[in-house]
Amino acid sequence: MLDISHVPLDIPELRSDDVVKISTQKARYAYDLLHEPLIVDDTSFSIDALNGFPGPYAAYVLQSIGNQGILKIMKDVENRSAHFTTVIAFADGLGIRHFSGTIHGTIVTVMRGSGGFGYDPIFELDGRTLAELSDLEKNRISHRALALIAFRDWFMQEYKR
Repeated sequence: MLDISHVPLDIPELRSDDVVKISTQKARYAYDLLHEPLIVDDTSFSIDALNGFPGPYAAYVLQSIGNQGILKIMKDVENRSAHFTTVIAFADGLGIRHFSGTIHGTIVTVMRGSGGFGYDPIFELDGRTLAELSDLEKNRISHRALALIAFRDWFMQEYKR
């Protein structure tokens, strides 16, 4: 049996364009405090035509200009491809390992949907925005879900050996 719990921590966040570096620093900090195996994550939202902006600064950009600001920036941009990447860092006494998940989609021209959070109303995947998906659908295909599946598969096959 595996006991899992959520431990709220205020973790200083490294400023970097690399979510692997950010998640590594977060995992190292948390492990140094707790001395228990743990996972942390970090997410990047990258718009190809904007050279990957906002990247790992997605939360700050969302808070600052919101989805309407992104749509305004993208108003006359033809290439609307974007992607989300989540990196999960697992830390234990042996070190830190990383597991990632990425989904590719496009930025819509008008927000759609009432579900989800963050950039979900402007990020379209297979004809629907993430905000138009049910929580169950989104949780099966999201970048975070893919990263968690990669971690789970490694943990179940390799960690307990």
